[in-house]
Amino acid sequence: MNLNGRKFVMVSSTASEVNRDSPTEFLYWEADGVVWGSYTGDTVAHGRFVGTRDGDRVAISYAHALKAGGTAGGRSSSRVETGDDGLLRLVEEFTFDGDDAPHVSVCAEVPD
Repeated sequence: MNLNGRKFVMVSSTASEVNRDSPTEFLYWEADGVVWGSYTGDTVAHGRFVGTRDGDRVAISYAHALKAGGTAGGRSSSRVETGDDGLLRLVEEFTFDGDDAPHVSVCAEVPD
């Protein structure tokens, strides 16, 4: 279940409507339990994250520049699931810095 080199797209989020034509895309890297990566698309111009994975749980901190201007950051905890098709899904619970309102998103792996 290594995340290294895997690409995901956001399919749903309680924080915003997902643009089906241009969803946020995430690229994950992993080594020795440390995960990091980047993301862009939808409302995000540039995003980065870093954290750890322990079994099927991924905990990260993230920061991104918004296309509309400004920045956002926060923390998340994701559950890694394997679908019937063998592709991974990330079910993420996250909060933005300065706002304790919980949000949930789902990201699906993009096959090679």
